[in-house]
Amino acid sequence: MKFSRSDARRKRHARVRRKVKGTVQRPRLVIFRSLHHIYASVINDNLGHTLVSASTREAEIAESLKSRTNIEAAAKIGALVAARAIASGIGTVVFDTSGLQYHGRVQALADAAREAGLEF
Repeated sequence: MKFSRSDARRKRHARVRRKVKGTVQRPRLVIFRSLHHIYASVINDNLGHTLVSASTREAEIAESLKSRTNIEAAAKIGALVAARAIASGIGTVVFDTSGLQYHGRVQALADAAREAGLEF
């Protein structure tokens, strides 16, 4: 039986999540990419708490963007989540792509977060 794209992504995400865990020392930077927005959160899986997050749905971010669905928007969210994480004392994370391929908006977000000082 053939899987749809979303089923295949969920299957990849479950496989990755068996190995990737966010801890107090290295929380998990997880992204979610929808058709119209991109979201990034830093999560401590031991406690089940979201430590910091950023998305294109935030009013101050959405106003400064031409489009919320392009690589520029993803890069801005990556830099913002990295700045918020560093401000809250988080320097290193593990990266979780949520089963998405590492290219395009996902790669732009990761590169911008690295340039802003987050290590993974």
